[in-house]
Amino acid sequence: MIAHLWHYMKKYKLAMALTILMGILALLSAAMLTFTSGYLISRASERPENIMMVYVTTVIVRALGISRAVFHYVERLVGHNAVLEILAKMRVLLYEALEPQALFIRERFTTGDLLGTLADDIEHLQDAYIRTVFPTLIGLFVLLYAVIALAVIDWPFALLMALLLGVVAFVYPAWSLFKMKQHQMKAQQAQRTLYTTLTDAFLGMQDWLISGRSHEFITSFLGQAKEADKLERTLGHWQQSRNLQLQLITGVFVIIVGLWAGNQAAEGVILPTYIAAFTLVVMPILEGLIPMSHAIERIPVYESSLQRINAIKREENEAQTVAPTIAHTTIAFQHVQFTYDQATTPAIAQVDLTIQAGEKIAILGQSGAGKSTLVQLLLGNLQAQQGKVTLGDTLTTQFGDTIYDYVSVLNQKPYLFATSVENNIKLGNQQATDEEVANAIAIVQLQDYLSTLPLGIKTQTEETGQRFSGGERQRLALARILLKNTPIVVLDEPTVGLDPITERQLMTTTFQALQNKTIIWVTHHLTMMEEMDRIIFMEEGEIVMIGTHKELFSNNERYRQLYALDYGD
Repeated sequence: MIAHLWHYMKKYKLAMALTILMGILALLSAAMLTFTSGYLISRASERPENIMMVYVTTVIVRALGISRAVFHYVERLVGHNAVLEILAKMRVLLYEALEPQALFIRERFTTGDLLGTLADDIEHLQDAYIRTVFPTLIGLFVLLYAVIALAVIDWPFALLMALLLGVVAFVYPAWSLFKMKQHQMKAQQAQRTLYTTLTDAFLGMQDWLISGRSHEFITSFLGQAKEADKLERTLGHWQQSRNLQLQLITGVFVIIVGLWAGNQAAEGVILPTYIAAFTLVVMPILEGLIPMSHAIERIPVYESSLQRINAIKREENEAQTVAPTIAHTTIAFQHVQFTYDQATTPAIAQVDLTIQAGEKIAILGQSGAGKSTLVQLLLGNLQAQQGKVTLGDTLTTQFGDTIYDYVSVLNQKPYLFATSVENNIKLGNQQATDEEVANAIAIVQLQDYLSTLPLGIKTQTEETGQRFSGGERQRLALARILLKNTPIVVLDEPTVGLDPITERQLMTTTFQALQNKTIIWVTHHLTMMEEMDRIIFMEEGEIVMIGTHKELFSNNERYRQLYALDYGD
């Protein structure tokens, strides 16, 4: 945790230094304000003959009051601005860690865990600076300053005060941390359990309603909420008790310093008018030390939040920012084996496969056969535990996001943003000309349909492309891929949910549009297998059949049965 905080403090060192400086000046202004006010009250009680005798002191009091407010305002302004910038960067880093794992994130985290991280953990790290780092550093400086200033007058008493103030600054926070650490962790875990329960219930709301067990869920959730509230109340009661104890300690300090100041005045070391000044100055000094108890007490929560944020980071090596140069686009799977975390059997088992540039490959198999895992290994989103996956003799895991300079993916549900048709298509190539966009639309055979829309290609697609049918969304996504013009295209079951006629029309259009490109078609169906150069059938992570449609149909009885079943013969 210290390394994390120090990293950002170095990065924003000027803002952090200014925040701490303003905090120190604000606290010193408060101390000097009470000191001067105490002196002014005592001096005024002596009934000076002329107002000018206390005029300067009055002006100083007003100046210190204004400066205290100004310093405090600047401290909050600069400190919060720096911390909010840090949080913004952390959110970006968190997204960059989540985005490459989007397909597999649920295998590692529940939705509730992610919601808790986004909603609570990052906000906790905001408090790490505002309520822990800044108050602690400011409090330690004020403690040192107060002891040194007191030592100038009476160093034995300064040592005594150093010990007593040390109890407030060090012993009390350590005791508070020891006493409430487990309660803090339990309260945080209870809150995360609520997030998990609520998100699971929301995602499964239909099941709760259909089963007629919604009342059971509500009762269970309210029970968890009461338990979490009980833990929060325990923390609240402790904080109230601690604050009361610290206020009593402040009163004891005021009495001790008041007695000392009276004794010093009796001995002639200080003027009697300074008794109230020394007595009152104790309160703002302790005001700077008291927050340290709360600051130290929250450290376990910050550490836990930071651990959860770090756990989301990808285990793979950081992606290169520059795409590796490759001489060809041959894809090779060499003795590849991959097993998911906590799985007992491999998702991919000793696969050997070479796909030449321009080859059309169909990968068939039931759900869970390993088809999608094979694609993710190709995209570098997963790393094989055994063997290697290469594109142009370079490991696919070394490409990072630049793999998409070579590979485009048309999946089951291509996403269309709530903008114009033209902008959605241009996502494939922002620099594409109007002629290139029109040509892509013509190739995917959408020009007639788009011409019937009110604004043509300027028509808004609406949220997630709701105004278009499944086949039309696939064609728009295909036009996007044509503009991107990558040498390899992965078709990840793009026809799921389409009727047989639309499926055949879409695939015919796709094959015509992607001539001379490498096509990897992941599918459950045997429709149009005769168009493929090779057909690969996977089962339990292994390739159990491979060959052309003609070869398999002639020599493999199982393939013939599957083909007949698919066509309803």
